[in-house]
Amino acid sequence: MDKWSNIKTKNDNIKLHLIGGLQTNKVKFALKIFDYIHSLDSEKLANKIANEQKTQGKRPKIFIQVNIGNEDQKSGINKEKLEDFYKFCKNLNLDIVGTMCIPPNDEKTENYFSEMNQINQKLNFKDLSMGMSSDYLVATENNATFIRVGSKIFGTRD
Repeated sequence: MDKWSNIKTKNDNIKLHLIGGLQTNKVKFALKIFDYIHSLDSEKLANKIANEQKTQGKRPKIFIQVNIGNEDQKSGINKEKLEDFYKFCKNLNLDIVGTMCIPPNDEKTENYFSEMNQINQKLNFKDLSMGMSSDYLVATENNATFIRVGSKIFGTRD
């Protein structure tokens, strides 16, 4: 918190993105620092963000995380429930700018990225957060506007 608060104070044009999971008990801290949240995945979290927006007077840009592969171990909204969830979020005055996904890592990503692109277009979202170092080119071919390329920049983790 201290590190990024100081950096933001000195660089008012910097936009910080939260790309990991967000616990509801951390929302008040996240809204103080982050301009984008890429991992909205439940009504409980949506309600917490909406309440904290009112308290802090900040309205981050938010991506709904979609569990595109319907994987039990992954967070995200089921694609069949996405439209209703989006309406729920809009009623809370959340600034939903797009969707985000992490496709199954044991299958080809092209089909999932193509499907996410179609979903995003259907909901008229401008932004789409998907793709990592191993598949970012396929993601950009499917209209990803935000990609996560950490290991291409920083190298692989030990």
